[in-house]
Amino acid sequence: MLPVTAALLRHRHRLRHLSHQTRFNSTAISTPPHSFHLPLNHPTYLIWSANTSLGKTLVSTGIASSFLLQQPSSSAVHSKKLFYLKPIQTGFPSDSDSRFVFSKLDSLSLRRRIPLSISNSVLRSSLPAAESIGLNVEISENGMCDLNFREEKTVIGAPELLCKTMYAWEAAISPHLAAEKENANVEDSIVLRMMEKCLMEEMECGGKSEKTDLLCLVETAGGVASPGPSGTLQCDLYRPFRLPGVLVGDGRLGGISGTIAAYESLKLRGYDVAAVIFEDHGLVNEVPLTSYLRNKVPVLVLPPIPKDPSDNLINWFVESDAVFKALKDRMVLSYLERLERLNAMAKQARDVFWWPFTQHKLVHDEAVTVIDSRCGENFSIYKASGNSSLTQQFDGCASWWTQGPDPTFQAELAREMGYTAARFGHVMFPENVYEPALKCAELLLDGVGKGWASRVYFSDNGSTAIEIALKMAFRKFCVDHDFCEATEEKKHIVVKVLALRGSYHGDTLGAMEAQAPTPYTGFLQQPWYTGRGLFLDPPTVFLSNGTWNISIPESFSEISSEEYGTFTTRDEIFDKSRDTSTLATIYSAYVSEQLQEYSGVMQSAHVGALIIEPVIHGAGGMHMVDPLFQRVLVNECRNRKIPVIFDEVFTGFWRLGVETTAELLGCKPDIACFAKLLTGGMVPLAVTLATDSVFNSFSGDSKLKALLHGHSYSAHAMGCATAAKAIEWLKDPKTNHNITSQGKTLRELWDEELVQQISSHSAVQRVVALGTLFALELKADASNSGYASLYAKSLIEMLREDGIFTRPLGNVIYLMCGPCTSPDICRQLLTKLYKRLGEFNTK
Repeated sequence: MLPVTAALLRHRHRLRHLSHQTRFNSTAISTPPHSFHLPLNHPTYLIWSANTSLGKTLVSTGIASSFLLQQPSSSAVHSKKLFYLKPIQTGFPSDSDSRFVFSKLDSLSLRRRIPLSISNSVLRSSLPAAESIGLNVEISENGMCDLNFREEKTVIGAPELLCKTMYAWEAAISPHLAAEKENANVEDSIVLRMMEKCLMEEMECGGKSEKTDLLCLVETAGGVASPGPSGTLQCDLYRPFRLPGVLVGDGRLGGISGTIAAYESLKLRGYDVAAVIFEDHGLVNEVPLTSYLRNKVPVLVLPPIPKDPSDNLINWFVESDAVFKALKDRMVLSYLERLERLNAMAKQARDVFWWPFTQHKLVHDEAVTVIDSRCGENFSIYKASGNSSLTQQFDGCASWWTQGPDPTFQAELAREMGYTAARFGHVMFPENVYEPALKCAELLLDGVGKGWASRVYFSDNGSTAIEIALKMAFRKFCVDHDFCEATEEKKHIVVKVLALRGSYHGDTLGAMEAQAPTPYTGFLQQPWYTGRGLFLDPPTVFLSNGTWNISIPESFSEISSEEYGTFTTRDEIFDKSRDTSTLATIYSAYVSEQLQEYSGVMQSAHVGALIIEPVIHGAGGMHMVDPLFQRVLVNECRNRKIPVIFDEVFTGFWRLGVETTAELLGCKPDIACFAKLLTGGMVPLAVTLATDSVFNSFSGDSKLKALLHGHSYSAHAMGCATAAKAIEWLKDPKTNHNITSQGKTLRELWDEELVQQISSHSAVQRVVALGTLFALELKADASNSGYASLYAKSLIEMLREDGIFTRPLGNVIYLMCGPCTSPDICRQLLTKLYKRLGEFNTK
């Protein structure tokens, strides 16, 4: 039992009033959920264990003793401080780990005659736990009590040990069972917020001391994969911080297997392990463990722990001091090495990288974003200015539109990738079959290709998927128009594309030729670019001042506003009843006229394919093309036997709120390309889907008639397995809670009222909000608009200060979430953007 005396116990007994709850929640709302800030000005380590009852608390105590109870050198001017934090404690108070560390360090300081200032506190507990130490407290809404227990012994100027337990339950069982039994539940986000708060308080207190004069230990409960209070495995619960760890292994019979399994569980989730330490049971387990770890992680062995319950272990701690000193030195060294690497990365990157789409003369060291890791939707960003720290930023670019996983999904994909890499490595694809490729193809044909596609052609990225699609389309066109025989007679047939201005289909040379002139195809970029096609100006749709409007290009004959009007809701834009409107007739006439005029001018050239980005032009500025116009284009080309290609590299797999944008347009392609979200953004893979008739156009007795295109990593097993897992996960309501009950669309992610407010802001020209995409164009004169514009720079910097990582397209700002992102997070993103727009507009 904890001693309950007037000298040692200070507690405040009060109900957590609404004002307190509001204050705590307002802090949480200031950044998106699970977005944390963690100072790195002092080393902080998680203490893990391969299983329960292996001595985590003994190791924590030994590290504390080695760190605090050393005779100071004559040159020492700083007092050392160790902060021991136990986030989750069951079996309280008899098994209080923070109390154990507190009492043992008190005894060890007396044994070594080194004064020590010590304290121990317990912040919150279940009601049964509070009553077990004689406190009559009231419970809050979640069943936890504000315990605020504290015991201390102060010695001015002495090294300091501060022990703290965040949440305690009475039952000596797994935290998730204790929380349920004692009706005192704590959500993961609350645990993490409290942990962040506790660490930041101590870091700030030690901010002016030397980096290695403060050491923080966070001791987990049970084993690496033991559940936390909510049932989430602890290795997943603490992942947003990605603190480096010390693993307490198992030196008993069978302990090698358990220790390796625990180590692998941590590494699979992206943790760094500084050392493995365990009790000697005479089995020499350190030898195979050292061999397995290839000497990259030190393995330390402690003397056998006395089994006599009456032994106070003080002699054992003294005997183990050399081992704990070696462990402590290793932890400090690893921390300093990590800090050195992080501090050097920005300059090293500028010296060796050639970044895409980047003018290096405009990038200074301080502008380089150093990313330590990502957890779900958040980057963990290292900031070296002032006090070194890790802070999380929401990946508002979805990492170039690829990312979709939340933390749970990310871990699932990592497991799938690891299993497949271990099972297959890489195997070549032609005339072979293996399970991941077959399953991925079947899911694609039953999903995005359902009702029209029969074949899946694998490649490595979106641009090459487009090149493959063009080859397919041109062959199909030649077969349908009896040009193949002429080709065999060596008559030159010129085929070109029909495409839309503002579209973007990739950076390989063939894909660029299928685009109208843009900054990406200018003379300085591609001096041999000719633009092999007919490029039409598309009508676009946008939200402004709360109303959806159509913008008709000047190339159209004059059309009165009555003929196209405005829209009250976005859904009206996609309504197929528009197919019988006057505007549809105008669109049809315009397309027909342009095709006839082009054929007359070009004479020997033929439009052999239509290629479009359905609904949204991504890199072209996030413009929403009028779906009626694209539907008319498809119909006009079908009437002329011109194959239709949908470039869904950006728009596919729920990016626009549906699995495939063919569902939004209400028409099917002959060929479609997918990448990016295909694998959840975890690994490169692309596919080109095609109809039977396209496939059959390559059929023949000679191999020379086959589609002679391929990649060494075509249908690589790891990519296919990851894609299959992503396809299933994103469309299953059990795993993706944003899927509507019908299973065909995502629920609305962007708050309609905020979207309307932003569209009416005086700094905003237009807005597009659809699926996972929100985009706005800032009002700017001609000199400040376009892809090369730096007009949005100050706004981007403000958003990054707010924890939102985004990268503009000139004066176009966009936010992109994942298909699993909660509407609450999206609402917070828009709230911050709206606030910053006001500040940007006053500059």
